[in-house]
Amino acid sequence: MDAAEGTPPQRLRTLPSRLTNQAAQTANRIVDQAFAQAGVRRYHYSLLATLEEYGPASQAALGRRTGIDRSDMVAIVNDLAERRLLERAPDLKDRRRNVITITAAGREQLAHLDRLVAAAQDEFLAALPAADRRNLIDLLTRVVDHHADRHG
Repeated sequence: MDAAEGTPPQRLRTLPSRLTNQAAQTANRIVDQAFAQAGVRRYHYSLLATLEEYGPASQAALGRRTGIDRSDMVAIVNDLAERRLLERAPDLKDRRRNVITITAAGREQLAHLDRLVAAAQDEFLAALPAADRRNLIDLLTRVVDHHADRHG
C-alpha cells in the first residue's frame, strides 16, 4: 500500500469535527501515558484538582462538578483515601453523607500530576508555537462554552 492509499479524501481531512476527534484521541493517549507514570487515571486528577480548587465537598457534589458517575466516584474516593490523598469524614450537618477533603499528601500528588500534565500538553502541542497554542485554547474554549451554554 502506498501513502496515497492511506490518505482519506480531502472532504474528510478538512472536517473540523473529524480533526478535533483525531486530536482528542492523540491528546488522551499522551495524557493517559503521563498519568500512568504516577499510577493514576484522569479521574484521580479531576477529583484532586476539584477538591484543591473548591474545597471539601460531598461525593454527590463532587460527581456533579467533575461529571464522574456515582458508581465510579465511590471507587475513586476509596482508592485515593487508601493512598491517604484525601480524607472522608461524616458531614456534621447531615450524618448520612461524607465530606471529602484533600490532604497535604494529596496536594503534593496534585502538584506532581500538574507537572506531568503540563509536559503532556507540551508534547501534544509540540507543533505549535506559544501564540498558536494560546489561540487554539481560546478557540476550543469558545466552542466548548458555546455548546455548554446551549445544551448544558
